[in-house]
Amino acid sequence: MDIVLIILGSILIIAGIIGCILPVIPGPPLSFAGLLLLHFTSIVNFSTFTLIFTASAALIATILDYVVPAWGTKKAGGTKWGIRGSGIGVIIGLFFAPLGIFIFPFLGALIGELFYHYQIRKNVKDPDKFSKSLVASLGSFLGLIFGIVLKLAVSCFIAFLFIKELIIALF
Repeated sequence: MDIVLIILGSILIIAGIIGCILPVIPGPPLSFAGLLLLHFTSIVNFSTFTLIFTASAALIATILDYVVPAWGTKKAGGTKWGIRGSGIGVIIGLFFAPLGIFIFPFLGALIGELFYHYQIRKNVKDPDKFSKSLVASLGSFLGLIFGIVLKLAVSCFIAFLFIKELIIALF
């Protein structure tokens, strides 16, 4: 049974790291599930602190991944149109991976902001409409990158614990 748990745990660790880049796969929770499977084997026993700490880190990284891009857009002066455009860009970007995952959210936010400034507020005289849209798009993009880096850091840390304890237990 231990071999099955180790194999399934390894698959979840790998899927968790992949999920840090692909937005539809919850990376850190999958990595934590892989660590938990290793804990349930007879050869590895993580401390309660380690399990609570990694579960908390996975949960916080997952929550922040949804909050930070919207926060980045708002801080850069963006609107809900930019946030929605970025979300649509993420979905379209999946079909053009790996670069599409980074390019299309930015383009989606830019298109959303441009739509807002040139269609919704078309009667407002503002010579900086394009630059405001561009800055908001950059805020969304930086938030997306921050979320990916945060998730990767947590999932890689969990993978490190998994591999370290597995090597110690086997050798």
